[in-house]
Amino acid sequence: MRELSVLQVQSAVKSLFTEICFRYPDDVKKQLEESMKKETGRAQSVLSLLLENEQCAKENRIPLCQDTGLAVVFIKIGQEVHFTDGLLEEAIHQGVREAYQQAYLRYSCVNDPLFERINTNDNTPAMIHYEIVGGNQVEIQVMAKGFGSENTSGVRMLKPAQGVNGVKEFVLDVVRQAGPNACPPMTVGVGIGGTMDVAAWLAKKALIRTNKQQDPRYATLEKELREELNTLNIGPAGLGGKTTALDVHVEYAPTHIAGLPCAVNINCHANRKGSVIL
Repeated sequence: MRELSVLQVQSAVKSLFTEICFRYPDDVKKQLEESMKKETGRAQSVLSLLLENEQCAKENRIPLCQDTGLAVVFIKIGQEVHFTDGLLEEAIHQGVREAYQQAYLRYSCVNDPLFERINTNDNTPAMIHYEIVGGNQVEIQVMAKGFGSENTSGVRMLKPAQGVNGVKEFVLDVVRQAGPNACPPMTVGVGIGGTMDVAAWLAKKALIRTNKQQDPRYATLEKELREELNTLNIGPAGLGGKTTALDVHVEYAPTHIAGLPCAVNINCHANRKGSVIL
């Protein structure tokens, strides 16, 4: 059994949320740079401005965007880990709290979704997703999720007979309706299978993924979706162009014989994410 202080988790969460608001992830920056080579005119100018914005953000420690997002945390806990020095969940919230307060990031969380809607004034609570896995390590993945893109996401309970074409049509429909509101060029997370809530969780989790899809069938689906999305001519900032989707990530899970749940979760061009293993 390995003992791990929750203070280490708190420190890691604080550091991750601070840094992701001031810089693009490496894979996103590479995709933006590669997309610039394919574009011309206004689309190329927008991509150039996005890269310039990131350079200014890094140098001056200014957030990439005024919407510094709702804090989302995925944490994989090795079952041989024993946490000490307090409660894990409170440590995660405290890490978020310190990041947003000390880095002067905008607080975007309200205490009640429907009636009071009073700002919590520290961007907590974080939206936390736990997984128990083997081993004695803890993997923390975080995302600062802006709601311009979150509000354009969707879930649909497809029929199994709709198959691959049904999934494609739904993804294309969601992105088409999102248009410029999702701050393109976007990263598109797709979750297929499970139940309604599991599909949505998979779609959100897909946005954080940096490695290649290992299943060749789903890798092909990702490629085909990306190609089709980039024919929509939404383009950078919605001004037209060849780059509507920087990338498409598909995750899947077993499901009921009568169902084909499908969720689409979109992230803006910045796709602010980070991870660490403790």
